[in-house]
Amino acid sequence: MTSIAPKTAASRTADSELDAIFAPIFDRIAVGAVAREVDRQLPYDEVGWLKEAKFGALRVPVEHGGYGVTVRQLFRLLIDLAAAESNLPQALRVHFVFVEDQLLAEQGSARDGWLRAVSTGTLVGNAITEPGVGAVDRYRTTLTPVGDAWVLNGVKSYSTGSLYADHILVAADRDGERLGVLVDANAEGVRQHDDWDGFGQRLTASGTTEFTDVAVADDRILGPGYGGAGPTYATSYLQLFQLAVLAGIAQRAERDVREWVSARTRTFTHASADLPREDPLVQQVIGRLSAASFAARASVLAVADVLDGVLDSGATDEKSLVAAELAAGQAQLGVIDTVLTATSQIFELGGASIVSERLRFDRHWRNARTISVHNPAIFKARSIGDHLLNGTDLPFAWSAGERKTPQEATR
Repeated sequence: MTSIAPKTAASRTADSELDAIFAPIFDRIAVGAVAREVDRQLPYDEVGWLKEAKFGALRVPVEHGGYGVTVRQLFRLLIDLAAAESNLPQALRVHFVFVEDQLLAEQGSARDGWLRAVSTGTLVGNAITEPGVGAVDRYRTTLTPVGDAWVLNGVKSYSTGSLYADHILVAADRDGERLGVLVDANAEGVRQHDDWDGFGQRLTASGTTEFTDVAVADDRILGPGYGGAGPTYATSYLQLFQLAVLAGIAQRAERDVREWVSARTRTFTHASADLPREDPLVQQVIGRLSAASFAARASVLAVADVLDGVLDSGATDEKSLVAAELAAGQAQLGVIDTVLTATSQIFELGGASIVSERLRFDRHWRNARTISVHNPAIFKARSIGDHLLNGTDLPFAWSAGERKTPQEATR
């Protein structure tokens, strides 16, 4: 693969300009966050505002109509977006991997065409994970020949963001070969369901997608896709989206609770001060929440710096890819513990009134707990320890599903 040349300061959009464009949009998105949570109202309008502002084209070069930002700039904005609406960065994460793949692809009309499409607002969702066996063995979603064409059949779960997308990146099997296939979200034979039933991150559109005899053209078969052998930038990059969401949740939780405490006059007979905001115990909790937000943000941006180097050099150096994967895994373990603790501590600041459904402060912990189960931390911690102690390869593009027992595998 041939990467684009590293971006110079002159060819990327400055942070101040990005903030001028996107901060007002994030503020507008944040206004309705609690109401959407209560009503389970998918943020279609809010995604539309981001599309109009070309948020999905942040990494697209300026000459192709995008902003040409660095990975660090991207994740700085993703944290702020997550603080406004934690569902949206998660819903967009495969879109940005698709963009990175185009940036790393050979120069040509197909690559340029997709980059320009993204710069006009095109978004890409995903349909990778499957129920049951999943891809632990091989994908049950199949791409098969019918005459001179191809058809796609299968069922996917956790199709995060696809209800907001123009195209869906589907992981499929073609006679034992793993492939990424791009289909139009409104193509005949595609059915999407908002049936994600998690107690957090409810508006990510992470439901079921069915593909029934969906026609696929040759130019929509993209190659190995997710699950290919060997080190890749994609797993650390995808993981960093989850961590950006956690950092944004911590940022919003600290802000929400600080504003609530600042206006509060009700306290307890045995409190240390007449007003909660003057109570040293309350101040201590706010200080810890602020530290958690700072630490989570700093961890995300530190990994983003590593990924900037990896992607600017073409994402082919194995040593650099391993370093990025290790950094993302180490950050994951630290950020999860930090943010889950912080979003639990907020309830120490008040009595029964702080658990009011009107406030919905519980959404911060629920969303953080939900995003943290992706790529479970217990397995990540063990793999990091094994790598550091024994030099064992880190797992990159692993899959979830039902594994065969040794007895079944030999039958």
